[in-house]
Amino acid sequence: MTNETVLASNIQAARTWGAGGEGYDQVSRGIADAIAHAVDALDPRPGERILDIATGTGWAARRIAERGATVTGIDLGAGVIEAAKQLSNGAGIDFRVGDAEALTFSDDSFDAVISTFGIMFAREPEAVASELARVVRPGGRVALANWAVGGSVHEMFKLIGSYKPTEKNPAPSPFDWGKPARVIELLGQHFELAFEVGTSFFRPESAEKAWATFSTGFGPVVTLLESLSDEREAALERDFISFHEAHRSGEGIVVRRPYVIVKAQRVGESRKAS
Repeated sequence: MTNETVLASNIQAARTWGAGGEGYDQVSRGIADAIAHAVDALDPRPGERILDIATGTGWAARRIAERGATVTGIDLGAGVIEAAKQLSNGAGIDFRVGDAEALTFSDDSFDAVISTFGIMFAREPEAVASELARVVRPGGRVALANWAVGGSVHEMFKLIGSYKPTEKNPAPSPFDWGKPARVIELLGQHFELAFEVGTSFFRPESAEKAWATFSTGFGPVVTLLESLSDEREAALERDFISFHEAHRSGEGIVVRRPYVIVKAQRVGESRKAS
């Protein structure tokens, strides 16, 4: 499914991220602790207009709505947006397909913006940074959760990436958003910035259950499997299971996933026409 609100350069990404559908909610459940940290960092307040970028199935959006804010959730993937609508029925959240690199909202539309492990995957970080500064009102807030460089999620992505063909024009590393110096380059002109670090604890019942969650609910893996031979698919499954088994201890499997929270406050004057 394509949508006029998604840039042509991101149509394939839209298909990829939407492929998990409702199954992506289980992926979000595995990072619920980090999402909660990001929501607390944002400090949503009753009556505020808040945008959740790369909302997925709406896990963060629902937590924010519970605090009395008026929430809009956007995502490239139509499949996860449809799931978000079903899972959030009655929550009063406006879910729609949208592109973080070309938001359809007016200047200064929101009191706050959040993105949990979402905008870090955009192909054009500078465009995302510009859009954040445009749609957040002066004095407004942003909270971003990004995976840390060199952590277990980074290693998992390297494993998954080893099964992909080499890209001619690869996107910047999403883990650059886990580097404070890079975030300052992107956002420092328009935001006052602060950083917090945390660790998310992923505790699957088994390594096989972890594979089931990601192979059916995580869009990049779902679409990758469509392109692999049976032999390569089986090899990826074995490697993925082995990766998680390596995190087994007396407590079972506990994958420690370090992340960085970016807390930002918009500075400068309104961009609205006087």
